[in-house]
Amino acid sequence: MELEQIKQMAVQMQNLVGLSASVIGVSFLAENPGTATGTILSQHRFCQALMRARHGEVVSLTGEEMSCPAAAAAFGFRPLPEGLKSGKGLVGFGIVQEQATGQKMFEEMPRLSPGQIQNLLVFPLSNAPVIPDVIVVEDDVEKLMWINLAYLNVQGGRRLQSSTAILQATCVDCTIIPYLEQRLNFSYGCYGCRDATDLAGSETVIGFPTSLLPEIVNHLEFLAQKAIPTSRAKKAWNALQTKNT
Repeated sequence: MELEQIKQMAVQMQNLVGLSASVIGVSFLAENPGTATGTILSQHRFCQALMRARHGEVVSLTGEEMSCPAAAAAFGFRPLPEGLKSGKGLVGFGIVQEQATGQKMFEEMPRLSPGQIQNLLVFPLSNAPVIPDVIVVEDDVEKLMWINLAYLNVQGGRRLQSSTAILQATCVDCTIIPYLEQRLNFSYGCYGCRDATDLAGSETVIGFPTSLLPEIVNHLEFLAQKAIPTSRAKKAWNALQTKNT
């Protein structure tokens, strides 16, 4: 795929589904890309970098400036602090009741190898400066449902599986898993991203490798011909309302 094609498909996806903000691209970089590619963030969480890109900014975030220790560990920037690794931290946050539960959640956390990348470049896909490794979409559940259905069409009808710990929804669930496993993954969000960003209660997040973009957009075009407008018209619901009155 050429970069211009990716930009065009980002706009197509946004229009076909009616997304309220930008589709997001995430690139894993071995070194700092420099100031020419956008704003270098200081003390930001990864989910906050996504939020800024969703609203139109091109930003980069190094491991040194990533303020979320769990995300920093997942991206291989630095070791997981003992307080989180032991599960004690999640008890303190009120996320789990048992320390062993929190410990298990971090033991099974998919992650990149230490030193595998040095920097994350995050940007609106329609204004992509480079071809991303992963595409992330944050929006209303109903809109993301159609992207999931498009992916199900790509998969030939196989039921979709989601991997999540209801923790690290944006970094692990929708960026690292899609990259490592080369598939779409979806999440209900998590304590952290809902606390630290403007993600609304009705919104959630999905991610998939860039290689899947053309096929997903192709099936969204098909769904937009009939399934999406028919479902949104709510004819069956309106008929029931009329019958009941």
